Amino acid sequence: MSGANPGPGPVEAASGPGQSAPRPRRLRRWLRWLIALPFLFVLASILQVASLRFIDPPFSAFMMIRQFEAWGSGDFGFRLAHDWRDLDEISPNLPVALVASEDQNFAEHFGFDLKAIEKARKNNERGRKVRGGSTISQQTAKNLFLWSGRSWIRKGIEAWYTLLLETMWPKHRIIEVYANIAEFGDGVYGAQAAARTFYRKDASRLAPAEAARMAAVLPNPKRYSIARPGPYVQRRAGAIQRQMRYIGGSEYLKQLE
Repeated sequence: MSGANPGPGPVEAASGPGQSAPRPRRLRRWLRWLIALPFLFVLASILQVASLRFIDPPFSAFMMIRQFEAWGSGDFGFRLAHDWRDLDEISPNLPVALVASEDQNFAEHFGFDLKAIEKARKNNERGRKVRGGSTISQQTAKNLFLWSGRSWIRKGIEAWYTLLLETMWPKHRIIEVYANIAEFGDGVYGAQAAARTFYRKDASRLAPAEAARMAAVLPNPKRYSIARPGPYVQRRAGAIQRQMRYIGGSEYLKQLE
């Protein structure tokens, strides 16, 4: 017979409800998200920094991490000490001490002190243990938004936030926020909490020697103590006081306005 029926053709894949999307479509969706995420981060970080120019941050990333560390270790009674003060409510001795200690080019640079970075690099190559080249702007970005670490990803995000701070905040706002979020003792954050904890006084009444000692324990207040300063802290505090006079004392702050 010449009119045989053709055999069954190829079976088509069902496309009804409950079937997973074809792989190319799913891949395109993931690619769109991967492309969109950096733009979303940029937008969110810009809005974040812009708002914090006018809104005092109630806490920093470092504060949150420290609190969670305490809870994670079972210390549920641990409480951070922190009490915000505007810059005009803090003795000028403290911001001057912070600049004299950590970043004497603060008024001139745009967030990065290239000379200090190069000096730190050369000292590291010689095996000398010295402080790094981080500026106050970088320290503010790290403490406020990020976490500790040495990965290139974290450093890249820190650089981005540093540029945002320098672009969107005046210098006096950067030093104001830094003075309020720097850790001066274990769980003691900011000028007011430190002044109350270690000197039993208000931050507005800090003397030059007291401010210099506070700056001297940075960036490692868990190793060095304001309350019980060892020889290193005493020597460093004395050097900071000399540098405070060298940069002009409270007159220096006029450059930040």
